[in-house]
Amino acid sequence: MPAQSTRDLIVEKADALFYESGFEVTSFADIATAVGISRGNFYHHFKTKDDILDAVIARRMERTRAMLDGWQAEGEGPRERILSFIHMLIINRTQIMDFGCPVGTLCSELAKLDHAAQGRASEIFGLFRNWLAGQINELGAVDRAETLALHLLAWSQGVAVMATAFKDEAFIRNEVAGIEHWLTSLPDLSQPK
Repeated sequence: MPAQSTRDLIVEKADALFYESGFEVTSFADIATAVGISRGNFYHHFKTKDDILDAVIARRMERTRAMLDGWQAEGEGPRERILSFIHMLIINRTQIMDFGCPVGTLCSELAKLDHAAQGRASEIFGLFRNWLAGQINELGAVDRAETLALHLLAWSQGVAVMATAFKDEAFIRNEVAGIEHWLTSLPDLSQPK
């Protein structure tokens, strides 16, 4: 396997293990076993767990940007694009009930550890906030776009936390319906009257 492919596989497996088990408890040995390489080969690609964490955060940032770009290109308008964000809760419900939100759990864990990478990890939330604010801005709520974007982001994170705690798919669906209703209650100020 070429070096780049091995490195990418290490990052992919580490990302999954950090999400499912947590950053702190995941060891080099856990990642090496998941990849199927020796620890010596592993160290050829990454010297420290923080190096792997940086690569995982970069991967998540890249994947989030690609997802947001996809929603931007595919959505007919800002409401439909925001619905793509909201529906992530249903699409990923099984993983969310088992492990929480990948971004939220990583940010929370790194904050508890007072880890230097916590700020970089929270930049993923910044991508969502800025994108949501742009969609809300397109609806014409220019003066409240960032506030409403943070409200929506916080609401979705609350749903993820409660879904993990209670393992209740009906709760997720009810909350998504509530968010959809909230979204329809926002006036579309961009349309001429």
